[in-house]
Amino acid sequence: MSRLGAAMDVRFGASVEEFLEFLTDLGLDHLELKREYLEGHPDVPTAAELGELADQYGVSVTYHAPFRDWNMGSFNDAVRRASVEQVKQTLDDAATADAGAVVVHGGAVPHRYPEWVREKAADNARQSLLECAEYADEIGVALCLENQPRNESKRRYTTSPADLEATLQTVPVGDALGVTLDVGHAKANGYDWRDFVDRFGERIRVCHLHDNDGTGDTHDPLPSYRELVETVPADYFVFEMKSVDDVARCMGVENPSIDTVL
Repeated sequence: MSRLGAAMDVRFGASVEEFLEFLTDLGLDHLELKREYLEGHPDVPTAAELGELADQYGVSVTYHAPFRDWNMGSFNDAVRRASVEQVKQTLDDAATADAGAVVVHGGAVPHRYPEWVREKAADNARQSLLECAEYADEIGVALCLENQPRNESKRRYTTSPADLEATLQTVPVGDALGVTLDVGHAKANGYDWRDFVDRFGERIRVCHLHDNDGTGDTHDPLPSYRELVETVPADYFVFEMKSVDDVARCMGVENPSIDTVL
């Protein structure tokens, strides 16, 4: 049975336990944590403590590997290696917390750089994903590559169904590297989320839920999420919102009970 929940954002200002209380009050049963964002919250639990909290609140957990200050496709080899290490540490935390999956981004490089730099960055991105997928397979945690929104200044490798498939094919580790379908990113890029379902099917383990008007990645509430939950063959469905109010609005609640973060 699939799980429905939300991602905790550093902007919310709540502790993990406060956010868990909020989620379960809404009737949700899944938590996604951006690992780097945990550094901005008070009373950060260890991975083992997070596993205990998940059991206490009856929720499942996924992690999102760091991405704000990290780039697995960096043409700087030291940065690439450090970024891979961040993903591996996240996989270790996920294993300790008994999390179901880790979401990962595929790297990027500025369009303005010379072709040789862009080629090296693409090679580095492929090498990084291979190393991380092999490690995920070794420790038994699902690693799921996310389709990203287009960026005017950077080349990303997973913005279309075709590009995402091509990237997955460069990582020859069977099904060790799964897919995170982000429906908001798909819409912002001009694709229907069904295009990804048709192409990747059961390889989709995580589904990020948010909306936009088709012109930008605005992470608006998505109260019409039910068709997605019924159709996308994912294990975990995650509202990715900019505020706790917006998480509540997805569930049809206008006055969320989380005063500590308002």
